[in-house]
This record gives sequence, structure tokens and C-alpha cells, in this order.
Amino acid sequence: MTHDPAPPHRHLRVRRDRGHTVLELHGEIDILTALAITPYLDSATGRPEPRVVIDLRPVEFFDCSGLRLLYRARSRVLARGGRLHLVCDRPLTLRMLRVTGLDRLLPPSASLDEALGQPEAASGTV
Repeated sequence: MTHDPAPPHRHLRVRRDRGHTVLELHGEIDILTALAITPYLDSATGRPEPRVVIDLRPVEFFDCSGLRLLYRARSRVLARGGRLHLVCDRPLTLRMLRVTGLDRLLPPSASLDEALGQPEAASGTV
């Protein structure tokens, strides 16, 4: 029997929406926050065929630790035959995704409705 991690961290809200696990990140996503969020991310992406959305809209600061979280989530979801969508509308975070090329591997949507309405090919399976 496996147990999910304790209740979410103050920088993370986890909920279900239309059959997806939505991880909504908040505030500053730096190395300390990333370490605290990783168990929740691993729980959401560790099941067979996970359907996950990572929502970055409430994030105020996002560094390379956040990029590693996204890449880790993508790798884990793809290895388990799942779907991963990203929601982001912050110009600086979008620029970071674009500069690193992660936007091509995990195309960001501007809203949760848009992300959940994407076809399979747009869910980071490039």
C-alpha cells in the first residue's frame, strides 16, 4: 500500500479537475520550494498513465529549479504513458521556457480550460 505525501506545501495546491491532477504552484519556485514540491509531483506522476496539469499562473518567481521540476514531471509522465499539460501566462516565465526550449517539449497554455481541451499530440509527447 502506498501513501500520498502529507497535505500540500504552502507553495502548492493539488486538486482534481476533469480527470486530471492539477498541481497549482504559488509564489516563488526556487531550490528550497522545488525540494518541498518534488514528493507531490512524484506522487502525481508516479501512477500508470497519469493525467497531470501544472499551473504556473500564480507563480511570482521561477528559476532553473522550476525548470527541473517541469522536465522531471514530463519525463515521469511520458515514461508511464500519461499526459502532461502546462498552464502559464507570465511573460518572464514564458520567456524562460522559450529560451531553454522547454516550450517545444511542453507547450504552455494560457488557461486551464485550454490545457484540458488539448489533443493528445499537444501534451508534451514531442
